[in-house]
Amino acid sequence: VQLVESGGGSVQAGGSLRLSCAASGYHYNNYCMAWFRQAPGKEREGVATIFTRTSTTLYADSVKGRFTVSQDNAKNTLYLQMNSLKPEDTAMYYCAAGSVCLTFAAELYNFWGQGTQVTVS
Repeated sequence: VQLVESGGGSVQAGGSLRLSCAASGYHYNNYCMAWFRQAPGKEREGVATIFTRTSTTLYADSVKGRFTVSQDNAKNTLYLQMNSLKPEDTAMYYCAAGSVCLTFAAELYNFWGQGTQVTVS
């Protein structure tokens, strides 16, 4: 299983970014997917998660209404559209795959990408 994130970068407050996570090495719908983030000195926190078979989603309160998680099953790719970005959104963003769905418990996710940095100033 391989998860590769891309799309991070530096943006001004109020701006937007779209993260992508390309999944390979397994049947995409066999796992649920999620986006987590970790800022320096802080614990990893769940941002958004999706039940890949139904596209049911769940968001952290801190990003609700600003972030949108989506997927392209044909491309085995997960996305995170981030709008109205705030400085507090600055973090390394990771995608994860696991067999337990619609949870932000990081320990329940089996596979992780290497992360992509998002910096909001």
